[in-house]
Amino acid sequence: MHRAAFLNTMKNSSNKIILFITTVVSFITPFMGSSINIALPAIGKEFGLNAILLGWIATSYLLSAAVFLVPFGKIADIYGRKKIFTMGVVIYSVSSFLAAISQTVLLLILSRVLQGIGGAMIFGIGVAILTSVFPGGERGRVLGINSAAVYIGLSMGPVIGGFLTQHFGWRSIFTLNAIIGLSVTFLILWKMKGEWKGPENEKFDFTGSVIYAIMLIAIIYGFSSLPATLGWVLILTGILCLYMLIIYESSIINPLLNIKLFRNNAVFAFSNLAALINYSATFAVGFLLSLYLQYIKGYYPREAGMVLMSQPIIMAIFSPFAGKLSDKIESKLIASAGMAFTVAGLILLSFLNDGSSLWFILTGLIIIGFGTALFSSPNTNAVMGSVERNFYGVASATLSTMRIVGQMLSIGIAMLIFAVLIGRVQITPACYKPFLSSMRIAFVIFSILCTIGIFASLARGNNIRNQ
Repeated sequence: MHRAAFLNTMKNSSNKIILFITTVVSFITPFMGSSINIALPAIGKEFGLNAILLGWIATSYLLSAAVFLVPFGKIADIYGRKKIFTMGVVIYSVSSFLAAISQTVLLLILSRVLQGIGGAMIFGIGVAILTSVFPGGERGRVLGINSAAVYIGLSMGPVIGGFLTQHFGWRSIFTLNAIIGLSVTFLILWKMKGEWKGPENEKFDFTGSVIYAIMLIAIIYGFSSLPATLGWVLILTGILCLYMLIIYESSIINPLLNIKLFRNNAVFAFSNLAALINYSATFAVGFLLSLYLQYIKGYYPREAGMVLMSQPIIMAIFSPFAGKLSDKIESKLIASAGMAFTVAGLILLSFLNDGSSLWFILTGLIIIGFGTALFSSPNTNAVMGSVERNFYGVASATLSTMRIVGQMLSIGIAMLIFAVLIGRVQITPACYKPFLSSMRIAFVIFSILCTIGIFASLARGNNIRNQ
């Protein structure tokens, strides 16, 4: 009896360490993203970049992460989630240091691509490790804590990033990330015990991975190239690759993506679709408002960061509550309500102009933050509870891919509107009027997208509790 109690105590202690490590890692990646949003004007000034190239500072990282997420999720299922997770943290840390010492915009973008590869190795795998360790009855609570870490990273990013940019330059943001990443690597090697993987005899689908990568690159880069002819050609190429991927993956024994998960599992399919739509409608909010607050309102980076942190603070406060609630109430009800709140916030921000008050902006951000908190962790809980243990890595990576592709599409929509209304020029006072028009149009489009997302969220079935 005493031995059983001792083993149970040791297991609980080990689980807490794993939760702490994955929580820290879940903090640093969104922290990086929101920090860079604040630093974009400073980076643009140093390198003389136009609005489109500024967007690619963020997009290069997201595109790289999106391409590698599912392949690394599958590799982690086959060879070990801890192993790939640890390698990812190391690559992320080294690439952050390389970005900090970049002397040209090309080197900076290449460092961001490498950083995206590292991010792909840790994004979804952290959630897969948590799902492997904690039972179904505790999963919502743990995923809620993990989501809260993401939103704390988002909230602290603008504040710390703004402070660092203003006093030490934008390079200090990457330096801080490198230091945190290396510290986490040491903690993983010292404290994270055990390994989690799927079947031993499964093989990696290299051909499917190549088709998948070409598909994503073609669609996302093509979307960012619109309205040029090249953009339409790339999008059509991407759609053709998607068709080829579905045919190929349905015909092999060990596919990269198990198409049956989408065909026969409504919870998995519609939860991923809802995530794609939600992030497509919300990610560019920080990007647009960062530019709005600094260019139109004349805020310093630190001040802009203080305003933008209101949204993720609300997310961090309510995410654990929403995750815990999803252990008891159907995820689709909580997540759909969250989408409805998000629509309300986006509609409010579509009325922004050069005279809008600070309270008006904060109200919109708080409503969106509350809506996203209600949506995110219950939606993640629904996805991870709908698949067997063998698919945790791929399921988590697929959901993370929906998030990254959604973020890419969100920035892509904003960049497309910029390209049409502003052109490929630096944002100067002469461009402020078309910039405001571009921003309002973007928020209207995002509101419509998120409204569609409510119906996608409601279309899923009831929660499935896999232990």
